[in-house]
Amino acid sequence: MKPKVIVGKHAEKPREVLPLVRNIIAVSSGKGGVGKTTIAVNLAISLARRGFSTGLLDADVFGPSVPKMFNEEKYRPEVRREKDADIIIPLSKYGVKVLSTGFFVDPGDAVIWRGPMASNFLKQLIMQGDWGELDYLLVDLPPGTSDIHLTLVQEVPVTGAIVVTTPRKWHWQMP
Repeated sequence: MKPKVIVGKHAEKPREVLPLVRNIIAVSSGKGGVGKTTIAVNLAISLARRGFSTGLLDADVFGPSVPKMFNEEKYRPEVRREKDADIIIPLSKYGVKVLSTGFFVDPGDAVIWRGPMASNFLKQLIMQGDWGELDYLLVDLPPGTSDIHLTLVQEVPVTGAIVVTTPRKWHWQMP
């Protein structure tokens, strides 16, 4: 059974992008170092352990740390040719299908991608990843806001978001 997006009161339109993924959850933060990737990885593994089919897309093109958290920094995905298209095979570990920009670049190399290059690479991982049928696809976004965030919400029907923050004591005074 393919999930459908309801448009209007009674109309139904099939999802064109990731039609076999029931829920797409964006995980973001306003700044780096707050534990966003730790939350995304642990949530993905927890969902898988509870019996949900789960994927994790590391969309942090400038600082991908999912490969390190899965202890797979040297992993390079296989690509198979299917109907004149390249299909990227995700890593499968702890019951989670994982794709990361870190699987395609060496950790010591600087990634100098401008908005369109980074966005196109993200689209490629979304569209060409062999995600199959998933209950949840978690997308670990870069900190802050960027073209990556815009690309995600423009390309896929995000069903939820988690924003990871750290507490801060505020001293507010009336002017």
